[in-house]
Amino acid sequence: MTLRCAPLFYAVFFFLSLFSPSCGSAKDSITWMEAVFPPFFIQNGPNKDQGYGDLITSIIQEQLTDYDHAEITTNITRHFYKFKQGEKVCSVGLYKTPEREEFMYFSMPSFITLPPVIIIKKTNLGKFNNQSMVSLDAVLDSKSLMIGLAKDRSYGNTLDGIFAKHKGQGNLVEIAGQELSLNLFKMLMLDRLDGLIGLPEEALYQAEQMGIRDQFVTLTLSENQHNYDGWMSAVGCSKTPWGQEIIAKINKILLAQRPTERYRAAYERWLDANSIEQYRRAYQDVFVKTDH
Repeated sequence: MTLRCAPLFYAVFFFLSLFSPSCGSAKDSITWMEAVFPPFFIQNGPNKDQGYGDLITSIIQEQLTDYDHAEITTNITRHFYKFKQGEKVCSVGLYKTPEREEFMYFSMPSFITLPPVIIIKKTNLGKFNNQSMVSLDAVLDSKSLMIGLAKDRSYGNTLDGIFAKHKGQGNLVEIAGQELSLNLFKMLMLDRLDGLIGLPEEALYQAEQMGIRDQFVTLTLSENQHNYDGWMSAVGCSKTPWGQEIIAKINKILLAQRPTERYRAAYERWLDANSIEQYRRAYQDVFVKTDH
């Protein structure tokens, strides 16, 4: 190459390098996995993308500006397969267990959700002595109140023990099959049940879909007031150096965002007035103070 041509060569090389994929600043990507689980994630209808899992995922994505983000909807089995394969995937709202820690890194708690409650029609409140908190054991002991629940579903160790104690009683109605929440609500509307067991947000979402949300109220169970085990869940990412780096960044985001009204409101939007009061106490007294 002659000296006269050298400046032109280097100028062209520099110009092309600006647009070269290998020399550019292409972003890394994160795939966020969802499940069909309203109102945690809502994939369809007028409330699409307004589930509390949707909103918290969006808040985290907004802060991770150095990454491209994608979402996929898949079942839990597929979730865990991708984690075990070490793919660049994460998911919000997962329970941290020793088994899962073998193939996942977890953040500090990203959610605190309320435990199961009794859902009743407002017109039946007198049957429960007009109380906002009741003992499940005492309710089932009375044998005069028909209580429905989903067969073979766990409601936590404490409540499962109470159901086992009363199993076979005529006033404890277990149902199986598809659309359990919908079927339980239909039984409640037909007065075949005095109350049903469920998570506040799941139950009230179903009532909202049926256009009858203002006809129901939730009763807190006293047996759930002893500790917060099972209330909190976290963001999980694949157990790789990449996942460890993402979780470290997410922890910083959670520390900054969890105290905000926007973050708290993502879940609170799905609760009734009685549940909101209890939720805010747990949120301030436990959730925002827990960093592990």
